[in-house]
Amino acid sequence: MAGPLAGVRIVDVSEMVSGPLAVMVLAEQGASVVKVEPPKYGEGNRQLSNYRSGMAALFANCNHGKRSIGIDLKTEEGLELVRELVRGADVFVQNWRPGVAERLGVGEADLRTHNPDLIYASINGYGDDGPYANRRGFDPVFQALTGYADAQLNPEFPMPDLMRNAVVDKASSYTLAQGITAALFARERGAPGQHVRVSMLDAGLMFFWPDGMLRHTLVGDDVENYMVPGERYQLTPTADGHIVFWASSAEQMRATLRVVGRDDLADSPGQRGAAAIRDENQTERATAVRKGLANMTTEDAYQRMLDHDVPVAPILSQQQVLVDPQITHNGCVIEATHPVYGRYRRVRPAARFSETANQTTAPAALYAEHTDEILEELGVDDEARAGLRQRGVIP
Repeated sequence: MAGPLAGVRIVDVSEMVSGPLAVMVLAEQGASVVKVEPPKYGEGNRQLSNYRSGMAALFANCNHGKRSIGIDLKTEEGLELVRELVRGADVFVQNWRPGVAERLGVGEADLRTHNPDLIYASINGYGDDGPYANRRGFDPVFQALTGYADAQLNPEFPMPDLMRNAVVDKASSYTLAQGITAALFARERGAPGQHVRVSMLDAGLMFFWPDGMLRHTLVGDDVENYMVPGERYQLTPTADGHIVFWASSAEQMRATLRVVGRDDLADSPGQRGAAAIRDENQTERATAVRKGLANMTTEDAYQRMLDHDVPVAPILSQQQVLVDPQITHNGCVIEATHPVYGRYRRVRPAARFSETANQTTAPAALYAEHTDEILEELGVDDEARAGLRQRGVIP
């Protein structure tokens, strides 16, 4: 069955994570994607760590479901090939710094002359202009600028830290993917082709804001029930490890006390109603629970939390994630074998559609794997392709 975006055609010249992952989301929902890569070696992501037989894991994880063509955009013939692809496309995606696309001849104004209805989508670091616009930016830099690093303060080690994955890159990806589908929907309802712009700075802050900036949302000094965002995002030690639990209601808070055998405190007036959120009562409860869990094994603490209906989880290693019973039941992780780069795993898309479910997309392509196929579709015959190769326009 065709996915919900079947028939949408995308030309993707983006690199690394933010652009490629955004387009992969759309490919997994049925869009047809041509990935245009630089000459010789293709996208730089292909040569990163966790590499085997011509494929790097990060590239694979951001490029399922795309066909790859190698084109030298710095040649007039290469530029004309991209223009030809754009003439038949719905969406064009790039994630270069401001001004680069224009210098290459694939800026919005350039391409709109060839396709007035085109959805032109771009990601950059800081925005199209402003004091930081021309700086280079990568995920850790944006984490530092948008509050993530400051939020990673552990009371036992009070120093800022980074989230050790590309959270801002991925926030930018999902923001752009949603923006592209919104622009396509608007076009279906009569709007013209338009430019969807996402800056990583903006997307990172937007993603962090809902809970990360709680104490800066209501302006003034009269805020009640004041809480520092993230202070409950902590691991709790057990006798042989750690556990995570989240007691969000008064009933669940009292249940944590029963888990550690403190029914006396759970039944006290200080742990009921509005009194339960007073600082002194919260401190008394937290101290009792922490002390009790420190004398229990992780396995026992986990089971008792489950028995008392408290949201809880053990700390799974990444290897354990792959075999977790619920993750396995949901079919989240797919394993397959590629004829060139061998066995690999991928994660199943989280959005699942009841009436337009898409089949599993093809694995990430080898560099320029589909060059001849794509050019043949554009009407470029064998002789012309041989000439393009001889002149270095295509690999």
